Amino acid sequence: MRAFSQAPVLFPFIEMILLFCICLSCLSRYSSAKTNDGPIIGVLAQEVNSPKPNRSTYIAASYVKFLESAGARVVPVMINQTVEEYTALFNAINGMLYPGGGVSIISSGYQRAAKILYELAIQANKKGDYFPVWGTCLGFEQLTSLTSGNTVLSYTNTRGGSLPLNFTDEIKDSRMFKGFPAELMKDLASEPLTEISHRWSLALLSYNTNDELKKFYKVLSTNTDGKTEFVSTVEAYDYPIYGTQWHPEKNAFEWTKPFIPHSRSAVKTTFYMAEFFVSEARKNFHRFESEEAESKALIYNYSPVYTGNKSGFEQIYFF
Repeated sequence: MRAFSQAPVLFPFIEMILLFCICLSCLSRYSSAKTNDGPIIGVLAQEVNSPKPNRSTYIAASYVKFLESAGARVVPVMINQTVEEYTALFNAINGMLYPGGGVSIISSGYQRAAKILYELAIQANKKGDYFPVWGTCLGFEQLTSLTSGNTVLSYTNTRGGSLPLNFTDEIKDSRMFKGFPAELMKDLASEPLTEISHRWSLALLSYNTNDELKKFYKVLSTNTDGKTEFVSTVEAYDYPIYGTQWHPEKNAFEWTKPFIPHSRSAVKTTFYMAEFFVSEARKNFHRFESEEAESKALIYNYSPVYTGNKSGFEQIYFF
C-alpha cells in the first residue's frame, strides 16, 4: 500500500524532469540556430609584381592567421573569375576581407572582384542577409572608391610607422570597438599600436565634402602625417562594412619591419579586431552545397611560402 500511495508523487516528478530535458534540448537548438559556429571568410587575392608560373597572384599569410585566430576558416578568392563564379562563392561564404597591397583600385583584377562582391554584399544586406565586409589599407581605399564612385584619396607621408588612434565622438556608439576593454582603448589612444604603410589616404576634408561617404560611413578615428589629417577607421551606418587604414593583422604575425608594434597591447589589438569581424561573420548562414565543395575551396589546399628574408611578409600564399 505504501508504494502505491507514493506513485502519484513520483510520476509528476519524472514528468517534470522529462519536460525540463526537452526544454533544454529545444533551447540548445534555438541558440545554435542564432550563431554560425563554423564561419568561412573569403580573402581576396591580388596580382604579384613579377608573375611566374603558378605565382601570378598572392595573399599574405598574416590575413589568414588573423581570421583563423578568432575561429574562422578562410577561402582564397581568386581574381579574373566570372560574375557567376563570384556569385556562387558569395552564397557559400560568410564574410569578405579585402587585404592591403599595392595594386590599382581603379583597374585591376583585385578591383574588379572587389566591386562585384561589394555589390553582392550591399544587395544581400538590403534583403536582410547579414554579410560583413572588411577592408584593410588598400582594402580600405578600395571601399572608399566603391562607395563614392570616385577616387578621393590624397598623397600622405605614411609609408611606414605606427601611431595611436585619435578617436572621434562616434566611438561611443561603434560596433567595432564595443567589446574592447577600457584599458586597451586607452592604450590605443595613447600608444603607437597601429602600423601604417600606405601612400594614399582619405583626407578628413575629402570625407567631409563627399556626400556619399558621409552618408555611408561613420569615422571612428583619424590620424595625421603632420600636414594632412586622414581617416583611419570607419564603419558603415547601415551595413556591416568596416575599414582600417592601418594593419591589425601585422602586430601578431609580421616581423620584417622594426616599426611593427609587438607589445602586449598591440597583440591584444590584433585579436580583438579579429574576434569582432569573425563574430560578424557568425551572423551569416551561407554554406557550400556539399562538404566536398567546401573542402576543395579552403586555403588548406595551399601551402604558404616563407618570404621573410626578401619581402615585407613572413609568409605568402601564391596562386
